[in-house]
Amino acid sequence: MLTIQSGQEAHLIQQARQVREVVFIQEQGIDASLEYDDLDDVCTHVVGLLDSEPVTTARLRPIDSNIGKVERVATIQSARGHGYGKDVMNEVERVAKHRGLGELRLGAQLTALPFYEKLGYEAFGDEFLDADIPHRMMKKTW
Repeated sequence: MLTIQSGQEAHLIQQARQVREVVFIQEQGIDASLEYDDLDDVCTHVVGLLDSEPVTTARLRPIDSNIGKVERVATIQSARGHGYGKDVMNEVERVAKHRGLGELRLGAQLTALPFYEKLGYEAFGDEFLDADIPHRMMKKTW
């Protein structure tokens, strides 16, 4: 069973980075200098654990008084297809609503658009490259 934790503690940042290392750097070949930025300390991190091992993550960063940005959403390959990404996104939304945010935005890799659409996100704007991977912006309001 997946256990979800959220917060800004150092151990959560470390667990989130473990997942991001596997998915973004090892699997997708993204340069570590692009993956690791100076925003981890100002974000709320959501980490899903299976048997105490981090397998899925996302982070939430408020970008104004009503809007949050969801970033670094990742699930390790062996844990995909079980709904864990959805569970993490539900926790991100719960945290955002608790903080009084009314909208979430994210930059989705094109291959992930259907995943976010199923969660109620809508694409907007033009396609763009982030770390040489095609993305679209998406948003969800409530």
